[in-house]
Amino acid sequence: MNFQDLKEFYAGKRVFVTGHTGFKGSWLCLLLELLGAKVYGYALEAKEGELFSILYPSLTTFSSAEEDSKRKKGNDSKKEKSLAEEEERIQSFTGDVRNYEQLRSILQWAKPEIVFHLAAQPLVRESYLYPRETYETNVMGTVNLLEAVRFTPSVQSVLNVTTDKVYENHDMENHAFTEEEKLDGFDPYSNSKSCSEILTHSYKKSFFTEPDGKRKKGAILPRISTARAGNVIGGGDFAKDRIIPDCVRASVDAKPIGIRNPYSVRPYEHVLEPLAVYLEIAARQAGFVKGLCPEDFSLEKGKDFAGYYNVGPDREDAITTGELAGLFVEFWGGRARWKNMAEKDAPHEAGYLQLNTNKLRRTFQWEPRYTVKEAVKETVSWYRAWANGEDMRAFSIKQIKTFFDRTEE
Repeated sequence: MNFQDLKEFYAGKRVFVTGHTGFKGSWLCLLLELLGAKVYGYALEAKEGELFSILYPSLTTFSSAEEDSKRKKGNDSKKEKSLAEEEERIQSFTGDVRNYEQLRSILQWAKPEIVFHLAAQPLVRESYLYPRETYETNVMGTVNLLEAVRFTPSVQSVLNVTTDKVYENHDMENHAFTEEEKLDGFDPYSNSKSCSEILTHSYKKSFFTEPDGKRKKGAILPRISTARAGNVIGGGDFAKDRIIPDCVRASVDAKPIGIRNPYSVRPYEHVLEPLAVYLEIAARQAGFVKGLCPEDFSLEKGKDFAGYYNVGPDREDAITTGELAGLFVEFWGGRARWKNMAEKDAPHEAGYLQLNTNKLRRTFQWEPRYTVKEAVKETVSWYRAWANGEDMRAFSIKQIKTFFDRTEE
């Protein structure tokens, strides 16, 4: 689907996004805003300097005494205007997906038609340090979201975003996982996402399986899919223990980039790639079948698109972490460099990971827009602009336009 197709569907739609203040969630909010959707976000408060606070500064509050002292009365009216403008774009709610009552209350108040579930504890190393919290967020958070959906009759389409790490991985070189393979991630993060997948399938079969158009207690049951995305890179990611943010921090400080696992192979893709897929899956299963069927909208045919999908780059764009760092250094230029800093007793992470995306390609006639080299180039371009103090909201919108222009060529 190109940008205009997506806009045809999403314009005026009420869309609920959990984890909207995260890296992918922030980009998704900006995309939905440009598509004309009414966005409702539910997530932990964004931290100062993170992407959401860059794109929506008036919706982000910081409680430190230092920040409070910077505020001046003369700017109150200007800030109120900025806040009002941003609230027109997105309604942002601070909350934790582990809080079922709050999540359900806000979801029912928002009355969304489309729901994207991105809220998660997303870091492998963090999951080794805080396994219980990781499972609480990634497993019970999904349960809470799907339970809340059960009691929100307006919802037509739900997408649960998981990860490429959900599969039982024996480090088989040149093996690309298909959607039918066993789900059993090794580390607490990966395993919790495997659990999130399995419980989503259970909820789908147990509570959302009646024929479309048939009502149960006044509700039309929504379609539900899961998306297993590869390693996502792009501008605005400032998380710790991720390769691109580590590269940026080191290069800005003129230090060598330390690479812990330079020989591990991953399917890297630009952040806009999976987001475009998420938007299409949610639209298709809700009945927007333009370009795939004779009609443009068919609620009945939409059910054929609800499922589970791998989302990743071409096979040749799965590269080692060292190769990715090399591309970063090439585009960053200057004195940027990387060095091997493999850890002797590092927590277990798979050495080889690749996805088979034939199902996605076949179902939606989909092809990735960027090669891994182009993805890194766009990513470095964003951070270069950020380091130079440019207007990053405008720059991000420009990158979105450039990305979707590839479809029109």
